[in-house]
Amino acid sequence: MISIVIPIYNEEETLPELWRRLHNVISSWSHKTEVIFVNDGSSDSSLSILRELGLRNPGVLKIVQLSRNFGHQPAVVSGISTATGDAVILMDGDLQDTPESLPNLVAKWESGYDVVYAIRAKRKEFFLKRLAFKAFYQVQAKMVDLSIPLDAGLFSILDRKVIDIMMSMKEHNRYIPGLRSYAGFKQTGIIVERAERYKGEPRVSTRRLIKLALDGIFSMSHLPLKLATYVGILIAIPAFIVAAVVVGIKLFTDFASPGWASNLASTFFMGGVQLIFLGIIGEYLSRIYDEVKGRPYFIISEKIGFENPDTVKADSEND
Repeated sequence: MISIVIPIYNEEETLPELWRRLHNVISSWSHKTEVIFVNDGSSDSSLSILRELGLRNPGVLKIVQLSRNFGHQPAVVSGISTATGDAVILMDGDLQDTPESLPNLVAKWESGYDVVYAIRAKRKEFFLKRLAFKAFYQVQAKMVDLSIPLDAGLFSILDRKVIDIMMSMKEHNRYIPGLRSYAGFKQTGIIVERAERYKGEPRVSTRRLIKLALDGIFSMSHLPLKLATYVGILIAIPAFIVAAVVVGIKLFTDFASPGWASNLASTFFMGGVQLIFLGIIGEYLSRIYDEVKGRPYFIISEKIGFENPDTVKADSEND
């Protein structure tokens, strides 16, 4: 069986078209399929639409209702936690990840690959956003020891053994493409043209995109911490040389060494560098704090369409 996990947040305009196209695809293959929509605290009529679609497609369409909006990555993980398939497909619900690409992912999985990820081509976002994504993937490639494919996001199919390994990783601030690469096994990518968003504005805010980018770096690399040492050494060496020259001029010549402006500039420069690296240390400390608190990564308030639904019961992952 194949499970398809789709996080949803305020997608009332997209859901009917998403299900129509998705249903056409899964009806054409021989695999038994469950489609798990994770309603991440939507404030529109997304849940009502999903309930109606679920009544029309019992046993296939299932709903995981979170108690509030936890964010994209927790929503995905909550869906994975309920998936029972031999392989799990992860995709977004705005139709930028096209359902028509799914047979290509499944075919690669059937040929023996444990992970097949979509390499996004011809992004349709605003050019500044495309530039930001490109810059992030380039920086990530330089800073992370793992080989994380460039421009490969959530859209992928993962074999059950990879899913089980990923679910055993309990860190709080998760970056799924990074954990997917960390798991290893036999992986490959296929080029998929990224479509435009079907309706409305992007649901993931810029703030959350930045947090996801930071998680992608800080959760997978120690290099930012090491940079503090490297930069300190690079600054200390010329500073020591300049100090030695100033002392020499003072002791062995009659020239004065005023330099109040340069001293002030260097002081501000060093203060800025220190604040930057305090911020980097703070990023790591905040993530350690999240781990120590041990709060649930997500809370499921209701499961709809499952054989044994846990209705109005907190279901979480916190260990």
